[in-house]
Amino acid sequence: VQLQASGGGLVQAGGSLRLSCAASGRTFSTSAAGWFRRAPGKEREFVAAVNWMGSNSQYADSVKGRFTISRDNLKNTVYLQMNSLKSEDTAVYYCAAEARGTWLYWGQGTQVTVSS
Repeated sequence: VQLQASGGGLVQAGGSLRLSCAASGRTFSTSAAGWFRRAPGKEREFVAAVNWMGSNSQYADSVKGRFTISRDNLKNTVYLQMNSLKSEDTAVYYCAAEARGTWLYWGQGTQVTVSS
């Protein structure tokens, strides 16, 4: 599975962005998918995940109520809708796909910068 993240950019605090993660590979539609982020000087952290059907999702407490993860298996794409962005959301965002019980496949990352 190969993953290509896009949609990052510069946005003012309170604004919105939608990230996309396009996947190639037959197994993606049967894999859980997730978004992670790494802020400057910090460890990579979990943001959100969705099961292969798109029927169950999980979120980090810091983004609950503001971010929504979704997927379209016909398009082999996972999305992260980010609303009410804060300066602390500034990070490089990575998408990942699960296999063999771990986040095995990773995209290249897309930069999100929120100006206050």
